[in-house]
Amino acid sequence: MAEQILLVDDDERLAEMLAVYLKARGFEVSHRATGHAGIVAAGSGKFDAVILDVMMPDIDGFEVCRTLRAHSQIPILMLTARGDDLDRIVGLELGADDYLPKPFNPRELLARLTAVLRRTRSSAKPDETVLRFGRLVIDKGAREVRVGDQRADLTGRQFDLLWLLAARAGRVQSREQIMDAMGVAEFDSSVDRSIDVHISRIRGAIEEDPKHPQFVQTIRGSGYVFSPPRRSEPS
Repeated sequence: MAEQILLVDDDERLAEMLAVYLKARGFEVSHRATGHAGIVAAGSGKFDAVILDVMMPDIDGFEVCRTLRAHSQIPILMLTARGDDLDRIVGLELGADDYLPKPFNPRELLARLTAVLRRTRSSAKPDETVLRFGRLVIDKGAREVRVGDQRADLTGRQFDLLWLLAARAGRVQSREQIMDAMGVAEFDSSVDRSIDVHISRIRGAIEEDPKHPQFVQTIRGSGYVFSPPRRSEPS
């Protein structure tokens, strides 16, 4: 069955071009031209991912992303014509899984969309591996992170990054290693900033004091390392 993509963008010509391009590659694409219509459509639960433009005639894509993230973990790939790093950071902080500035090569969009969907598909596979670090529990099978009784709110990419670091606890991971492991090196020239934003979100979700992190620590000039109070116990 073809994967269902919701495209939310008021640029009719771009939307038509993307719909044709993605349909030719096996996707089913539904288009909405306003933020409110996109929110309503996404609420149907029938879509596998959302491609979301920032600039909208009613509410902007940031507000749409915030609304969707309040009740859904559907993958969101954001688009913007402004090409502003601040837009990128805001989008990622609100829970977008990836971000692409306009103009873009449709092949790059396809690659990013495919990567997001691949991570989502892998989350449905049975996997009993669980890493435990005191009150912090990272469940790869359920794609869930808990701190005590509280569930940590992370996007798919943030979960993948946390799992990568935790599974390699005690070993410093450079940005290049993270890029390679997450399969984004070829397509994301500004991934360094993306990683920093994701790390900040992870710390905010799992650390008692994000400004003085206990788990995810920065090694200046080298990268990041997961330094738990005790080593993980796979189960």
